[in-house]
Amino acid sequence: MSIQGIFPIEKWDFKSESILADLPKPDLQLLMARRLEQIYKKGEIIFREETYATGTFYLVSGKAKKYKVDKDGREQIIYVANAGELLGFHAILSGDNYPDSAAVMEESLIAFIPREDFLEAIRQSDVLNRRLLKTLSHEFVVLTNNLALFAQRPVRERLALQLIVIREKYKAGAEPGMPVEINMSRDDLASLVGTARENVVRLLSGLREEGIVETKGRKIIVLDLKRLIRIANQN
Repeated sequence: MSIQGIFPIEKWDFKSESILADLPKPDLQLLMARRLEQIYKKGEIIFREETYATGTFYLVSGKAKKYKVDKDGREQIIYVANAGELLGFHAILSGDNYPDSAAVMEESLIAFIPREDFLEAIRQSDVLNRRLLKTLSHEFVVLTNNLALFAQRPVRERLALQLIVIREKYKAGAEPGMPVEINMSRDDLASLVGTARENVVRLLSGLREEGIVETKGRKIIVLDLKRLIRIANQN
């Protein structure tokens, strides 16, 4: 089922895949000329918070999470990235170290783009400049919405909303006509929602009993998207 017209996904999801989509060929060639591609196994770290930003990373296939780690070693997932998205470019633009960490959530193919190549492409490409500016502006809106979400919404609403957003991530790789399976650990889902794992397990059990979701091990299938949207207080 499509969420078009019934859920404002643009309010809650970054769109960094649009940065390179249909980029003029000379600009893309300049950016990718010295890329290094590598397969990352599930759970492998792409970069760590506060390390020097040597370049940016293009997610060719797979999924990755961006997260912060608190003083007690607990993760807070900021964002889940899909194939086609860039990771780590904020640090290059700001001239700082990486502001967060990133790790793959499943086996992924990632292209590393050296810092110098990324900066040179920005200098030469007006299109890339405009897209980066637009992306950063949109991300600010999404982050503002998420701050309000965590401050004002109960956990059940936050879980419902994140399930809707994450479902769209997994929908991109699903076979047409087949159920969309969210394949995410309960720990990662709890980190994304900003609650304890036990709360996520309990709330998912309630959603399952209501016939809104189905669970198969760690996989979650949304059965009633419209009801989930109502729980998320978005309709």
